[in-house]
Amino acid sequence: MRVAINAWFWDQPNTGSGQYLRNLLPALLDLAPDLQATLVAPRPLAGVPERVSVRVRAPRIGGHPGKAWFEQRVFPAACADADLIHVPYWAPPLGAPAPFVVTVHDVIPLALKAYRGGPLARAYTALVSAATRGAAVVLTDSDAARADILARLGVPGARVRTVYLAAGPGFTAERDPAREQAVRAKYNLPETYVLYLGGFDVRKNLEALLVAYSYVQKGVGDDAPLLLAGKELEGASARFPPLRRHIRALGLDDCVRFIGWVDEADKPALLRMARSFVFPSLYEGFGLPPLEAMACGTPVIAMDASAMPEVVGGAGFLIAPEDSRALAGAILATITQDDLHEKLRAEGLAQAAGFSWTRTARQTLDAYADALRGNPV
Repeated sequence: MRVAINAWFWDQPNTGSGQYLRNLLPALLDLAPDLQATLVAPRPLAGVPERVSVRVRAPRIGGHPGKAWFEQRVFPAACADADLIHVPYWAPPLGAPAPFVVTVHDVIPLALKAYRGGPLARAYTALVSAATRGAAVVLTDSDAARADILARLGVPGARVRTVYLAAGPGFTAERDPAREQAVRAKYNLPETYVLYLGGFDVRKNLEALLVAYSYVQKGVGDDAPLLLAGKELEGASARFPPLRRHIRALGLDDCVRFIGWVDEADKPALLRMARSFVFPSLYEGFGLPPLEAMACGTPVIAMDASAMPEVVGGAGFLIAPEDSRALAGAILATITQDDLHEKLRAEGLAQAAGFSWTRTARQTLDAYADALRGNPV
């Protein structure tokens, strides 16, 4: 089987789409020795598996228009000899020379008003929405995301299937004292901390987390600060609330710290050393960070919303989105109750072990085969 894959995000491993492709492709090759995979990219790629070929096709224009031109014209033109096409993020072409599979991780621009953007962004969303209806099979990361796709894209249910993701191989509970010491020094980490790792946009619900931490501070003072890890944008907007202003208003300057962007290689150690991992997001197509935390043996506290019950299951706290006091209570429990901490650690490791890239790849190969047969069921 000759499969051509859109590799726009291959060299962006800190994005969800980049992580997905970089973990999925090696697993596909392990399961299907005869698979002939070609990555079609706008620029040269590094770190490509030996059996995979690369076709570089740069769009003639840059920026967002260049990305759309690559997806709709350049990429499909480079797939003329493929038996099957896979677009691993929500950007399939309107016209393709072969049956195609598209992975739609979420439909945030349709589900959340703050993410719809201006006229050009809405036009792009309309374009990829229409193109998705032409897919032989649509893959998505959770049943929650699948329900949104069925409700908002009008794709027949028989063509949309849930294929769960998994934590990468580096996310393990095996301790590495030298590595952890280096990470602790690099980010100036305290001995005990609660960690949030992710974006700072409005759906991540960090304002509620800050309110919760105002209660946590009353219980433990500054002994277990909240660390916010991720890329912080300057200024505030409808999508990015003024978090530093909220921190000052709540009197949390001494117990909430921004540690900035975290290198991908440092994440496992950062997670392993955390007392607990809190992920208050209101909307996720899947939500890899909680799964990665559980795979590292760190107790997880998340919201009872979107895909989080599917990812966390009964192995962590799932809190009603509007209940900051309950969120605070869960955080305090993981900090102060050693028995509970160990129980959640063990249950989280068991939960994370139920997800694997081998299973993801096997179900993806099944989708490939059904797409080629013209039988998505």
